[in-house]
Amino acid sequence: MADNGQVKTVFTTGEVAKICKVSQQTVIRCFDSGRLHGFRVPGSRFRRIPREALITFMKSNQIPMDHLETGKKRVLVVDDDEAVVEMFNELLERDGRFDVRTASTGYDAGIMTEQFRPDVLLLDFKLPDINGNVVCRTIRSNPNYQHMQIIIISGVADPDEVAELKAAGADEFIRKPFDINAVINRIAEMMKVG
Repeated sequence: MADNGQVKTVFTTGEVAKICKVSQQTVIRCFDSGRLHGFRVPGSRFRRIPREALITFMKSNQIPMDHLETGKKRVLVVDDDEAVVEMFNELLERDGRFDVRTASTGYDAGIMTEQFRPDVLLLDFKLPDINGNVVCRTIRSNPNYQHMQIIIISGVADPDEVAELKAAGADEFIRKPFDINAVINRIAEMMKVG
């Protein structure tokens, strides 16, 4: 949405890069190769992408359009405890600032990360198939996910494990039991949503 409440109709390459969670250079390459349609500003090098062309490009490349449509931040909750998943899902959705998806294994988290491209990953440290530090390292090794904030939540982690998680790429560590409102506020702070 534009600041005046109107839906934005034309985007810069930088805005498209943020919406699609790719680099601006990637957007420029797609534009220059004809995969992303738009126009050049007369008398300059600047490129502009109309909303309809951006939507077509996002659909053809399976890029989630949630950020374009709603401006909501995407949160992926990964935990094998159904009660924790349900609680986060319900409260984050009710909050209104977030679009939420869930997964219960590291494998599912990988698939959902690829499809959903979350802004924040709320990740249980001990999953049935792999540990959170493996998930962190895998995500941090992919340049497409550099924007993603990773919050590890666990009831079982000694200080050495916490240090290892941060070294693997976790941005935050929250110990169970936790104050749900404090976690939601921390997500909002990390994402700079008001």
